[in-house]
Amino acid sequence: MSQDNVLQEKSLLFAVRIVKLHKFLCKEKHETIISKQLIRSGTSIGANINEATYGVSKADFISKLHIALKETAESEYWIRLLALTEYISESESNSILEDCLEIKRILIATLKNSKA
Repeated sequence: MSQDNVLQEKSLLFAVRIVKLHKFLCKEKHETIISKQLIRSGTSIGANINEATYGVSKADFISKLHIALKETAESEYWIRLLALTEYISESESNSILEDCLEIKRILIATLKNSKA
């Protein structure tokens, strides 16, 4: 499996976790503001990675991956905020944050290789 496929799969699974977290936050914690921000950024990562694979040029591919990287950074922020405001536990935060940071590392590596 190529690195692109790994990235697509990991970002899709991350998006699934984000959707489930959004449902939990809305239903159990009655929190909608931060969770809406997180669902937008967290699901956008995979959408941009998927779109990058169909880029019309190398520059288009790199541009879409940069957008995915920015969305990853934004998702990281919202996850940390949810933990600090105690909407999610530290263990829940650490688990989903690790997935986010892994995607971030892969994106950075892929961008470096693509630019080389």
